[in-house]
Amino acid sequence: MFTGLVTDVGEVASIAPRGDLERIRIVCAYPAETIAPGASIACGGPCLTVVGKGKGDDGSWFEVDVGAETLARTNARSWQVGTRLNLERSLKIGDELGGHIVTGHIDGTAKIIDIEAFDGMKRFWIEAPPKLARFIAEKGSVALDGTSLTVNEVDGSRFSVLLIPHTLAVTSWHARQAGDMVNLEVDLMARYAARLVEAKVETTNEGALADVRRL
Repeated sequence: MFTGLVTDVGEVASIAPRGDLERIRIVCAYPAETIAPGASIACGGPCLTVVGKGKGDDGSWFEVDVGAETLARTNARSWQVGTRLNLERSLKIGDELGGHIVTGHIDGTAKIIDIEAFDGMKRFWIEAPPKLARFIAEKGSVALDGTSLTVNEVDGSRFSVLLIPHTLAVTSWHARQAGDMVNLEVDLMARYAARLVEAKVETTNEGALADVRRL
């Protein structure tokens, strides 16, 4: 589990195809001795498992295997050497939950359609896939590229988020441009609330159908 509070920005150092997956090395500021093999690190949003670590001329690094499912569902398929990634290590019991509950399980990708810059801040307008847009509500939470953000406005399948100067400075968002695809994870509570409503409707419909059959 994660909070969506970015603790480092890593950089893709190498990508090695291995059948249906890719082994990716990411340079980071985390001390190598504190990175445990098998640990979970959110890399640009997706929760990935550490399969190797070490130190190099550029600092510490860790490696992750990115499978076919992750490549298909996220923007990891477009990562290249030099791509900057928002990083967050998994939540520990007792840590401050300053963002919102994030699983690192990406629902899909969304497109940046417009960026408004003012007073050192940037407002991003994002277009979500229709099947995911129903989970996004004004003043609700959303995780984009592993960053916990508050939804400002919603207009159909489009919504906006505002990034303050600090967030722009400590994440990869300062380099984002219109047309970029970002990893989207909808709020966990919104997903379960929608499923409960669907289940209630299904139960009501089944009950109504049973009543008709008895007539």
